[in-house]
Amino acid sequence: MILQQALADMNAAYRNYFASLSGKRRGPKMAPPRFRSRKDHRQAVRFTANARFRMLANGKLRLPKIGDVPVRWSRPLPSEPSSVTVIKDAAGRYFASFVVEAGPCPLPRAGPVVGIDLGLAHFAVLSDGTKIAAPKFLRRAEKTLRRRQRELSRKQKGSANRAKARVKVARAHARVADARRDFHHQLSTALIRKNQAVAVEDLAVTGLGRTRLAKSVHDAGWAGFVAMLEYKAPLYGREFYRIGRFEPTSQTCSACGAKDGPKPLHVRAWRCPGCGAQLDLDVNAAVNVARAAGLAVTACGAQVRPEVVPAQRGETGTHPTSRREAA
Repeated sequence: MILQQALADMNAAYRNYFASLSGKRRGPKMAPPRFRSRKDHRQAVRFTANARFRMLANGKLRLPKIGDVPVRWSRPLPSEPSSVTVIKDAAGRYFASFVVEAGPCPLPRAGPVVGIDLGLAHFAVLSDGTKIAAPKFLRRAEKTLRRRQRELSRKQKGSANRAKARVKVARAHARVADARRDFHHQLSTALIRKNQAVAVEDLAVTGLGRTRLAKSVHDAGWAGFVAMLEYKAPLYGREFYRIGRFEPTSQTCSACGAKDGPKPLHVRAWRCPGCGAQLDLDVNAAVNVARAAGLAVTACGAQVRPEVVPAQRGETGTHPTSRREAA
């Protein structure tokens, strides 16, 4: 049964590859299937319903040719699973992933709608003026990762001590990835529960990952966060919008609509040449993201301040004009 699933996976990979070559499959071009690297310590095996896996009353999972496996359940299953995949990651941890049928769980309708501008200084800036700080999990763990990697490089290749050091490096990276994923889940769920509609910008993460900001871009994990918003919105009865990446959200004034052109990264606030409003760059972009998606938001969250106008000569006094001068 295990070999049959491996053969089915290879068949699907070849179908996707040839469909990509002929243009029938959308998205980026698929590479042909290749053998798994011997340096890849991740493993996975899938059991379908025909393999007769069972969940026992004592909470254990019975797998064919393996036996009863104790499981620490994260949540009860909503329906009978059709298959289970047992995964071993590079850190030596085992996971059981079930395929179940689950319907939407719509929440009560909410009033607010929000546009989100993703960035590096702040992970997300909302159209209502809220700024969410970037946790920078990788940056904070760099010292530990550097030490673990240095210990690994000093071990003799092929030795048992090198294998132990490799696991320590993998566990350090797994803690960073788990913390980032948990942050994305908590923030995306909070935004979906609070707002009826959510709009984000379609960022070119692959292109940004080749620039000098690559480490910070990958540390933020924008693509994973947006993917969570996209699948949670219909699950909870919310609306999700993704606007084009070429929309000039950072160059357009949210108060009057005037376009001021591109700005360098160190500019975080600017004054509109059309109406003289003082704009916060990120909040203004979040408001424009929401408006580009067709959501009705006000520019009051964009921290718009009217231009300072000098007082007239007759209005500069601090005391009212006396009766004698008025006469």
